Amino acid sequence: MENTVLTESGKTCLQGLLKVWLDFDLSLNKVPIIQRLEQNRLSVEDYQKLLLNLRQQVVEGSRWISRSASSFDRHYSDVRSTVIHHATEEHRDYLLLEADYVAAGGLLTEIQSAKKNIGSEALHGFLMYRSSQPNPVDLIGAMWIIEGLGNKMASRWAKLISQQFTFEKSATSFMEYHGNNDENHMRELYQLIDRVATSTKNVDDIIRTSKVVAKLYQLQLEEIDNG
Repeated sequence: MENTVLTESGKTCLQGLLKVWLDFDLSLNKVPIIQRLEQNRLSVEDYQKLLLNLRQQVVEGSRWISRSASSFDRHYSDVRSTVIHHATEEHRDYLLLEADYVAAGGLLTEIQSAKKNIGSEALHGFLMYRSSQPNPVDLIGAMWIIEGLGNKMASRWAKLISQQFTFEKSATSFMEYHGNNDENHMRELYQLIDRVATSTKNVDDIIRTSKVVAKLYQLQLEEIDNG
């Protein structure tokens, strides 16, 4: 971010998003499975459940991102190009989750056939709905939350898991990949924020969507213990 100079409206939007992220970060610490992870109390079964539930959300990720790209008109052609590039980079990430699940002792058929939990269903439904609207600039807020997890949490979680378990093969490739690569995606997001935060309405919409996605992502993680 140090090389990105934001406009005033871009700064206002970023300040709002940072506040949402702080609240989200605090909320994550109250989610049971994340508490066990952070406190070195995670079981192998817990980790398998985490991977299984994340996989169902990641599979759908490129769908709503691609749908949103197709919803931007020619006035946002540069935004559309960036979003398409992002979808292309991540549309096969679920394969990393599948490999990690098998490395952690799970069966490939189990993770491939599992249904989305209630939180994942709600998150996917909301994102597909918003991505189908004309010029869905508010989805920058969704990307802020989801990419932020990879940028700020994935590497730490991968290290904690590696400290707690020893597997024959790497079982943290998904988290390690995102921990190493989502910083670049965040730089793209800063540029997108400055590009689309051109009005009070756009800023308000971006921040509101980030709040909704943060709540639904938290629900997705909470539902892991209810499956």
